[in-house]
Amino acid sequence: MENIPRDSFLSQTFQSHAFEDIAIPIDCGQTTTQPSTIGIMCQALCITRRSKVLEIGTGSGYQTAVLARLGRRVYSIERYKKLSEAARKTIEGLSIANVTILCNDGTAGLVEQAPFDRIMVSAAVDDIPQILLDQLNPQGILVAPVGRGEKLQTIVRVDKRENSYYHTELKRVRFLPIQEGTETEFVSSNNFFNP
Repeated sequence: MENIPRDSFLSQTFQSHAFEDIAIPIDCGQTTTQPSTIGIMCQALCITRRSKVLEIGTGSGYQTAVLARLGRRVYSIERYKKLSEAARKTIEGLSIANVTILCNDGTAGLVEQAPFDRIMVSAAVDDIPQILLDQLNPQGILVAPVGRGEKLQTIVRVDKRENSYYHTELKRVRFLPIQEGTETEFVSSNNFFNP
């Protein structure tokens, strides 16, 4: 994490806070996760240099860049086009080449690239989605904040062993809730939404 310049992923307004251990606002009403939480989630994933990783919720791209330094290949899905394009530009500017960022509905995962060795979900879910568990390889690990409707969520690590799942609670946190669909779909179905 020390090798990834967090300030490169933030707007000029928040540059002075880049090295604080806090969540920071980004475009589209979203926030970046605080670095200590990213560290806990990455450590829980036990990523190796051979790991193929799926990230749900690219956001600013900072966490994506961290994952890319740890694993072989990272596929990251972001529902907001503006965020996905900005993250892609920043990551390319840092010469990180093992990342693919897609603007899509992350709740469906990325079936065409499955199975994944590791999956990180960066938005609060009600429960661990079975559709994502199905995209893990037989020895895979998924980490996600669980408890979407609650004030605080719990980061949960799920170890898949063939067809069995083992859950470990790691830390209480606060994440924005996961949203289905892409920005375009969401806007067209809810006229009151203003990204």
